[in-house]
Amino acid sequence: MDHVPGETSPDPATLDVLPDVAPQLRALRRRRGLTLEAAAQRAGLSPAHLSRLETGNRQPSLPMLLGLARIYGTTVSELLGEAPPERDPVVRAGRSEPVEADGWIYRQAGGAGRALQCLRVHVPYATRADIVRVHPGEEWIHVLEGRVRLALGEAVHVLDPGDSAHFDSLTPHRIGAATSGGAELLFVHTLMQSPVAELCLGDGTPHRR
Repeated sequence: MDHVPGETSPDPATLDVLPDVAPQLRALRRRRGLTLEAAAQRAGLSPAHLSRLETGNRQPSLPMLLGLARIYGTTVSELLGEAPPERDPVVRAGRSEPVEADGWIYRQAGGAGRALQCLRVHVPYATRADIVRVHPGEEWIHVLEGRVRLALGEAVHVLDPGDSAHFDSLTPHRIGAATSGGAELLFVHTLMQSPVAELCLGDGTPHRR
């Protein structure tokens, strides 16, 4: 069987990680009035790849979920079936379960169904292999702990605790910790419909910690 980067085969140990994502992906695509072929093209996937995600034969990576959420005009929380019936303006710390993907650990820090998605993120140490991202929208980061190396185009900035950065994410960018133990930051990005399917998070398959 062929292997597509960013996609993993179901595994008995992880089948309960994203229990609602397959039917949610299909329902949201249909709600947007998109054919399988049109949605796959916008996401940079093959129709067969997207079909496998919608039937649960493959599990999507976290960046793939973020990209599909943008295309469908929703949030990762809704894709995961976690959207509450009513919007609660308060996000309690104890209700935010950490999710890990490729060394990145994130917790939801904002409400579902909003134009902005807010996360609290643990960023792993930066390496030269880190992927440079380019996608429509804006991003804002605020460093809580550690130091963060932010590459924007040809410029490289090192941010200390208390520093922030706000930038157009069409500028090629890369985010990583400048300290070996990683860094903690607040991460806010705009939710936009886009054919570009990646953000600044890790490329691994997400799993609950």
